[in-house]
This record gives sequence, structure tokens and C-alpha cells, in this order.
Amino acid sequence: MVARVADDPLPGEDAAEELLRCICFKTGPPRAVGVELEWLVHDPHRPDRPVASSRLEQAYADVRELPLRAALTFEPGGQLELSSQPAPSLMECLDTMAADLDSVRTALRAYGLALSGHGHDPWNPPRRLLRAPRYDAMEKYLDRTGPAGRSMMCSSASVQVCLDAGFEEPGPLGLGRRWQLAHLLGAVLVAAFANSPAGKGRLTGLRSTRQALWADLDPRRVLAPEPGAPPRGAWAAHVLDTPVMCVRAPEGPWAAPDELTFREWIRTGKPRPPTHEDLEYHMTTLFPPVRPRGHLELRMIDAQPGENGWQVPVAVTTALFDDPEAAEIAYRTVKPLAEIAGTLRAPRNPLWTAAARAGLSDPELHGAAVSCFTVALEALPRLGASPAVQEAVAVFFDRYVLPGRCPADDFTFPDDRRGDAHRNAMLHDKEIHS
Repeated sequence: MVARVADDPLPGEDAAEELLRCICFKTGPPRAVGVELEWLVHDPHRPDRPVASSRLEQAYADVRELPLRAALTFEPGGQLELSSQPAPSLMECLDTMAADLDSVRTALRAYGLALSGHGHDPWNPPRRLLRAPRYDAMEKYLDRTGPAGRSMMCSSASVQVCLDAGFEEPGPLGLGRRWQLAHLLGAVLVAAFANSPAGKGRLTGLRSTRQALWADLDPRRVLAPEPGAPPRGAWAAHVLDTPVMCVRAPEGPWAAPDELTFREWIRTGKPRPPTHEDLEYHMTTLFPPVRPRGHLELRMIDAQPGENGWQVPVAVTTALFDDPEAAEIAYRTVKPLAEIAGTLRAPRNPLWTAAARAGLSDPELHGAAVSCFTVALEALPRLGASPAVQEAVAVFFDRYVLPGRCPADDFTFPDDRRGDAHRNAMLHDKEIHS
């Protein structure tokens, strides 16, 4: 892999901050909806065995030839990712992605493979398949803070909902309100859609092992900016004060400097002056629960079971953000949760920790989820959601949200004959990395 390094160095910190303020929050009427879907790929008959890399390579070669509307990429552990184009409506987003997924599933089926909707691989340890300077440097950097980084890179999968940043002006659909809503509602979404209770063949004691792994990474890289601060300035400062994961090079390995923030890189100009492209690349190596990329990218939802299970979090989240009435009620519902979160930033505050550990068995998160799903169900017809999508959300509400459950609570190992007593005992095991 050869990186093109532009020869347009940043003139200074002020220019970098201004660039970040402009490109990360593009305001206007909320119209577009997008989704990024990560999937684990398993042999459905033996999901406990890692798929041979040669078999994956052959299957992925065919997938790459498909005429997909979504962008197709592959994660370091072989996870398959589809990123939709911005769609002008919820249903266009869901329908076009569903069509692409049908094509991908058909291609994989010829190799005896299937997309697997788990937020974290329940069976196999992390295994990196992609070899490139970016991932070599990322692995080196993440290893400095422990084993969670490799699991995040190679064993996790998610549903990432992408929504417009909103109006510049205050109000239910304004940028400031939507930014706050994303970080408070995010914990409710973690809890409601938690679907990663296992790893390396054992239960972890968590509903969302994936979320716990993210929280266990270098906090400067995964924490949200300070709560309550104006989004543009807070995010710009956060980006510049986060250590650089790697310095790209046209050839050879990429350097993984130790404790070099982007701000310090601008000031010193070493090991070489940073460019506009370096700043844009640096932003892709930050992993907060909500990442502004012109739009807002909500990154906290586990991959979901079933062929169309991913549609439920996309529909619910879109309804709570883009319908003005639902957005106002959702904000009032989750605002009291800020007291539980305290001053610690997501995803390391008590609210997010409870979401990953307990799911909707946490009373505060359960109450908020019931209220939010109720108003989302009322809003979906106003957004033009099809009867099938409305029914899917209603079924999820009845099966999980009302009784205080989440998809993780349904998980069992297919060959587990040890009984409920053993499984319940395993739920008390908190060592997710052993």
C-alpha cells in the first residue's frame, strides 16, 4: 500500500482549527440518512472455527465484482463493511442497503459462508488478516494500552447510523441539541441493542463486550469531548490534542510516534510538517461514540441478529433525531441521565458502563428506552416508514424493550449442554480479555 502525501503543509494551529470547524459540522435541514454495517463472516455450520484466509480471499474477490451501491471495505480481521450513500429518506436508505446485502449474501453462500450479526466474535480470538502499513501502525499503537485494541480491530462489528448535523440555529433539530442528544441517547442505544455477550468461547458477564472494549482503549482516542461545550470548538480542540496514531509515508512502514499530539506535530514540524491530508487522516483514527464527519456518525450500536435486524436501530435512531416532535421528547427523556453520567465523558462514565454491563436491566436505561421507543414508533409513519419496518420495531419493542431485555439475553452457544446454572455463573465473570 502506497500513501499519497500531499505537499500542502498546514500553516498553523489556527488554520487547522478553522478547517476542523468547517468540515466536521455541515449544518442545514436534516434530510439525509446513511448507515455503515460491519459484519463478521462465518461458516454457519461451524462458526466456532475461523474461516481459512484463502477461502475468505476467494469469496471476497467475487463480492468485489458485485455492482453494489454501497461502498465495500474490509476490516483488519476480515469483517465485511458496507457503507451506504446518503439517502434522502429512511426507506430509501433501508431498501438500497437491503438489496446490496442480498447480493453479498448470495455471493458468500457459494463459498459456504454467511454474514454473522454479532457485535463481537463469540468464538474466535482476534486474528488480523489485512497487512498494510496503516494496520501495522494501528496495531502497534493500540497494543500500548492492552489487548482491547486487537479485539476491536479484528473481532468487532457494528451498526453505525449517519445523520445530518442539523440546523445552525437552536431548537430540537439544531446542531447543539443533536450533539447533546447523541451522547445521552447513545447509552440507551448501547443498552437496547447490546448483542455481544461472549468472546473466545465463553460468556463475558457483559451485554455489550464490544462497547466495553472500546471504553478500554486509550481514553484520549475514544472519549467524547467535554460535555456541554460548543461542539465546533470542543471537537477541534479534541482532534488537535489527541496523539497521532501514525505518520504516513510514501513507502515502507509508517511511524507510530509515542505521545505526539497533532498540535505538537504542527508546532514542531517533526518528523515532517503535517499536511491537510494528514489532518483528515488523523480524524479517521479517532473513535469516539459520536464522530462528526460533516454529518454525525453514531458508532455505539452492536451488529444485530437476523437478516434485517439492523433496520430496527437505523429506524429508531432516525425517528428520534429527524422527527421534530420525537426529537424534543427524546431529549427531555434522556436529559436527566446526564446526572448519572456526571462529569466523566462517554463512553467511560457510569451511564455507558451500566449500558454495556447490564443492558436494559438497568432501571434508568430501561425507563428511558421505553419512552424513546414509544415516541419513535409514533414518529415512524410521519417519516414514511413502511408497515414492515414499523412492525419490526414494534416486535423488538415488545420482545426486548418492554421486559427490559436486549438481543444479548437470547445468546447461547449452539453446542452448550452445560445448562443454565453454568451460564448464569459465567455471567459474573468480568474478565473479558482472558
